[in-house]
Amino acid sequence: MSRPPTAAQRRVIDAADPVTGRLRGTGAQLEALVKRGLAFRHPRPPHDHFLTPAGHHVRETVEEAPAPADAPAADVFSAHIGGTEEPADTGPARTREVHSAWQGLLELRRMTNPDGATDRPCGWERAHLVQAAALALEAAGHAPEAGGSPGYRVRATPQPEAVAVHAPDAETLRACATTLERAGWQAGEYTQPRTRARYLLASPRRV
Repeated sequence: MSRPPTAAQRRVIDAADPVTGRLRGTGAQLEALVKRGLAFRHPRPPHDHFLTPAGHHVRETVEEAPAPADAPAADVFSAHIGGTEEPADTGPARTREVHSAWQGLLELRRMTNPDGATDRPCGWERAHLVQAAALALEAAGHAPEAGGSPGYRVRATPQPEAVAVHAPDAETLRACATTLERAGWQAGEYTQPRTRARYLLASPRRV
């Protein structure tokens, strides 16, 4: 859970460059956005600040009236990882949110990968493997397993920099593998020893 940005922080976010997400503001404002995960400082000179995928999501969200002080804070955008009892939100608003988050992630790749490449995962994705893989799948139009409907499930694994992706059938599993590979991941099919079910083991590509 995360508190909504202050009015001053919201103004800085709303004034970000619409394409690159580049921010302008005081040092304190920018540092506060970095601490909240809404911005990052570029490692190369001139060390400008840019929106993270979460920051892009905030900018795309229509600001609502302030909630009461004792009301729960709003959730930061989270990709559907599958395996929930509730049906997945697939409406137009969700589609826009997913598109915005994916575009923000591509921009994050461009700004943080040493060579500016957008065709392979960046450091944020390696630190948030399940969310990164799920976002790639959801952004490509795959349906998550939710509310009794079949679909993909993304889960953490004991292996470093690897997630497991499960699907209801071989065709869906292959389609998920294709999507992840196009998004810069390496994906291979494996068989669970006890259940004999097939699944993907996916890792962010480095080269």
